[in-house]
Order: sequence, then structure tokens, then C-alpha cells
Amino acid sequence: MTAAVDVDHVSKSFRVYRDRNQSIKQTLLSGRRAVYDRFEALKDVSFEVPEGSTFGLLGRNGSGKSTLLKCMARILNPDSGSITTRGRVAAMLEVGSGFHPELSGRENVYLNGSILGMTRQELDRKFDQIVAFSGVERFIDQPVKNYSSGMYVRLGFSVAIHVEPDVLLVDEVLAVGDMEFQEKCMDKFAQFRREGRTVIVVSHGIEQMRTFCDHAAWLDNGVLQDVGVASDIVDEYADSGHAVTAGPGGGVRHGSGEVQFTRLSLVDEHGDEVSEARAGAPATFRLSFEASERIERPVFGVQLHTVDGMHLWSLHGRDSGFVPEAVERGSGSVDVRVEHLPFAPGAYTISATAQDEHRTHMYDSLQHAGHFTVLGGGFRTSGGMLALDGSLLDLRQG
Repeated sequence: MTAAVDVDHVSKSFRVYRDRNQSIKQTLLSGRRAVYDRFEALKDVSFEVPEGSTFGLLGRNGSGKSTLLKCMARILNPDSGSITTRGRVAAMLEVGSGFHPELSGRENVYLNGSILGMTRQELDRKFDQIVAFSGVERFIDQPVKNYSSGMYVRLGFSVAIHVEPDVLLVDEVLAVGDMEFQEKCMDKFAQFRREGRTVIVVSHGIEQMRTFCDHAAWLDNGVLQDVGVASDIVDEYADSGHAVTAGPGGGVRHGSGEVQFTRLSLVDEHGDEVSEARAGAPATFRLSFEASERIERPVFGVQLHTVDGMHLWSLHGRDSGFVPEAVERGSGSVDVRVEHLPFAPGAYTISATAQDEHRTHMYDSLQHAGHFTVLGGGFRTSGGMLALDGSLLDLRQG
């Protein structure tokens, strides 16, 4: 498989000053140079990003993800090693990066587009598409210093994707966009994949990584821990020391802990816990939790897997339109209703997440902590993981 990006033994360090002199005068008066330590952000990192894939960079804050992305974008130069990219590269690394606050949205489209390598003729031709995708038509002639952070992101991201890059680099910026904009971005990423383009994304939402990315690399303190299929890397990351404690039901968890799940279960129509459901029948999953403090607008999510780890389905509150204004300190629960459970007979696990409103901070991720069994139902199946309401129709010939 051809590599869209080849990261070859890349290292990068920065000076962290303890007592930095602020002027030449201060340097002369103190009689010494500023004292600093050297921080190694990346340490001999090597991997390849397959062409046409969606690739995630995973790790804690300070692990080197954003530094590596900036090296890929040529914003930073590695101290040693090299990064080779194939084709045109566009980067969306910070909210409003490349924008001038005093200029209008229209002027910034042309400024930012030219920085990303588009010609005036290209920008003239694509201007209406860029503005329509961003959804800021009413404000396009207003100075961008008056834009909200979401408007900044939508316009900047719209310019970047209309460059039609071979490689698109994205650093957490999608968390600021609203749900409609995120859906448009996901559709665009799917189009990129069909066209053989490559997307490299940094995110703290590991369940989003599992479903969104084909491959991923895990960094910790600047050192590459592993690289491979995204779902495997996410599981490995969660099962490592980042899963701070063992959770109930044999699951593992990680997160800051303001909200913690206490039980993940299947319940019947009376709210009583059960262990079995019928294929094709309604099913309700209950996510019970304990909050140590009041949390504004938390986003709850559920994920269902086979017992051997195959990811079958996920849903979170922003996509389903359920984001409570707050949860108060104390215990509570969230129910997730599935009208027709489409799983074939077998054993399955329940996982859950609780994140902030923008899904950039994880309060709790409890993986594979609930267990249930699906029994045969009214739907006929001849194999596979799903039980669908299907049938063979009349034979037609001639």
C-alpha cells in the first residue's frame, strides 16, 4: 500500500525557560544568559500513513500529537529525521489559523486560500461553494474579529477542504462546529476517502477515533507506542495505564472522573435489570452514573460490541439530540432505547462515555462493562452478525 505520509525517525525538542531575560539590558545587568531546560516533544518517531485512509493520532495532552501534525504541515521543522508527503497538503490546526482579524470573511477567504496554495482564479471559481459550506453567508463581509469561534472554524475549515488537498491535517477543530456542520464534514471526509484522499486527525474523543478512523498511531511522552488498525489501537490505549482503574463488570475506564459510570445494563419495560433480549424486539440500555459535582451540558454515549471486540453500533447525545442542561452532584442514569434490536443471537458487551459539550474532554469512558445475550426472535437469519427483517422475493425470469 502506498504511503501518503512517511514519518522517518522524527525528533523535535523545545527550550523551556526557567528564568528568561526579557531584554538586552536585563541580560547585561544579570551577567548571564537565560536558563532553560530542553523538552523532547518527539523522540525518534517512525510510521507510514496509508494513502486514501483516515488516520488518527491518539495520546494524552503533551504526548506530541499536535507537534507531529505541525511538522507534517511544515510549520515546524524536525530536529532530526524527515517527513515525506505525497501531493498537496492542507492543514486546519487552530481556530482561525491564517485569518487576519481586521479583514472581512470575504477578504480572509482569499488570504487564507492563497496561503494554502490556491490561485486567484481557483478562489473566484470556488468562492460561492466555500461560503455556502461554511454557512456564514450573512456575515461574509463583516470583520472576522466579530465572528464566534464556531464561525471561525466553519469558514477556515471550508477554505481548507476546498483546496482539494491530497492530504488534509485536522487538529481538534471540529469539536467547535455544531452538529449540522460536523455531519457535513463527515460527508466531505467520506467523499475524500472515495476519491483516494488522506485525512489525518488529532482528537481526544477516543470513541470517535474508533468509528471515524481506519488506522491510528498512539504517542506517549513523544514516543510512538503502537500503530495499526484504529479500533485495535484505541482498545490498547484504553487497556493501558490510561485506563486509570478497573471498572465494574470487568470493564476498564479512563477519564478525569467528575462523572463515573457505576453500572451498564439491559433493562426490561419495568426498568428491572435483565440479561437477555430477543432479536428484533425493543431493548433499553441503562447507563447508571455518579457525579461528584455539577456538570454543565454533558454528552453521554453508548457503544455495543461483540464479546470478541467487534464494534457494532454507537450513539451519543449530540447526534441523538439529547444533551441535558446539567447533571447535579449525586447518582443518576441515562436510558438508551433501541426499537428493534438487529443483532443475531449471541453475546454482546455495553460500553459508555461521558464527555463535555464539545466532546473534547472525557469525564469517563467505561469499556465492555455491561454484558447481555441476544436470543432468537421473529427475524429469520442464515448467518452473520445482524438479524434483519428480510425475506426472499418472487423469482422472475425472462
